[in-house]
Amino acid sequence: MSRRIAIQGYKGCFHEQAARLFYASVIPGEVEESLAVVECDTFEGLYTALEEGRADAAVMAIENTVSGGLLHNFDLLRKKGRRVKGEVYTRIGQNLMALPGQRLEDIREVRTHYMAINQTRPWFEKNAPWIKLTESEDTAKSAAELTRAGEKGIGAVASELAARLYGLDILAAGIETHKQNFTRFLILDDALEVPQAQMDKALLCFTLPHKPGSLAQILTILSFYEMNLTRIQSLPIPGREWQYFFYIDIKFADYLRYTQALAAVRPLIEDLEVLGEYKSAL
Repeated sequence: MSRRIAIQGYKGCFHEQAARLFYASVIPGEVEESLAVVECDTFEGLYTALEEGRADAAVMAIENTVSGGLLHNFDLLRKKGRRVKGEVYTRIGQNLMALPGQRLEDIREVRTHYMAINQTRPWFEKNAPWIKLTESEDTAKSAAELTRAGEKGIGAVASELAARLYGLDILAAGIETHKQNFTRFLILDDALEVPQAQMDKALLCFTLPHKPGSLAQILTILSFYEMNLTRIQSLPIPGREWQYFFYIDIKFADYLRYTQALAAVRPLIEDLEVLGEYKSAL
């Protein structure tokens, strides 16, 4: 069972790393031979690739333990209507890399995405203060362009996968400041069937009447049915002042109990959408 997987970014980025980690558990045989990566410049591009038939599935980041939720992606999930079929957590490890045969002392400039710069700046200030940090479009793209240009004295910060794909030497591994930096990715794959017996997590979106205590009432009911609320995110509803879309992740031990909880809250909420039911990665 091969898959063309749409990712936001370039080959070797953390989205590809997450895709390979997830599909290694669902595709028989070698993942290296079964996955084809479809590069997309934006998160909207993931959906375009799916709609145009250029990709069979997509992997999309939704939250990070350091920087929080990707709010725009919650909005895309609601608007685009693709069901979430799984999730995967990937540790974000940043590595300084360069063309083979160079040492740290040879590097005068490093190019990488601004978030990677933010995640590694303290390491450079302590260990290589002479290096200029320059923002680029993407971590993996920086590594690819470095190999393509064959430019010595220049480094990149990217994943270990990027170094392997583009033939670069890692001069310093794990230079990120926060070692417990994880990103959660969602799997959008219409062909992936998740047996009901394996489902233990759901992503829901709904709105509430604009009156006191409405959210507290919903949370109380979910608690009564032993639903474990693992995340709640609110986003404003355009054109409806001070009203919000609520996105919640809930975990449950019993699917029947979960459906009973939904039946109990439906009369009290508006516009309920089940964005995904799947097996939790944790």
